[in-house]
Amino acid sequence: MFAGVALALIALGFVFVVTMGAWKWFVRTSAPTVLNWPGGSWGFGVACGLLVVFGSLGAWRFLERPRGESLPARAGRMAGLTVCVGAAFGAVLYIIASLPGRNCPSYRDGCEYIPGTGSALVTCLGTAALVGYAVYRVGSVRAERRQARERERLRKLRKKGKGKSRAARQG
Repeated sequence: MFAGVALALIALGFVFVVTMGAWKWFVRTSAPTVLNWPGGSWGFGVACGLLVVFGSLGAWRFLERPRGESLPARAGRMAGLTVCVGAAFGAVLYIIASLPGRNCPSYRDGCEYIPGTGSALVTCLGTAALVGYAVYRVGSVRAERRQARERERLRKLRKKGKGKSRAARQG
């Protein structure tokens, strides 16, 4: 039993290390091409920032759990949540992985600085912050308006004598 668990953990660790190495290799080989697309590193940073915001927003929507959800609906919701979280984190991790490592000398293969990675990271984080704040403000203003309409509706009902009385609300 213990040997099986240990073997499974070793296998998972191996898969994790190989996956992280493959990810780093993929990013370091594709980043020079991606950062030279039209719009350059700034355009790529803006696109990644928007992907972070809307991926996070989608994940937040998928987290809302309806009552009486069937098993296929739950599986679909979890798949959507996984895609949204993967897109949001993947965009930032792609840019971070394109930066040279901390203890990585520039003369080694795969360690050289890729022009535009710093500006792409700054643009991505700035876009995510600004657009995220704008989305947050729009949502909070809508919620405040909805609450004000509900308070006004209840006030009018109480004025007509059809709303909840104070005694009914307190008891």
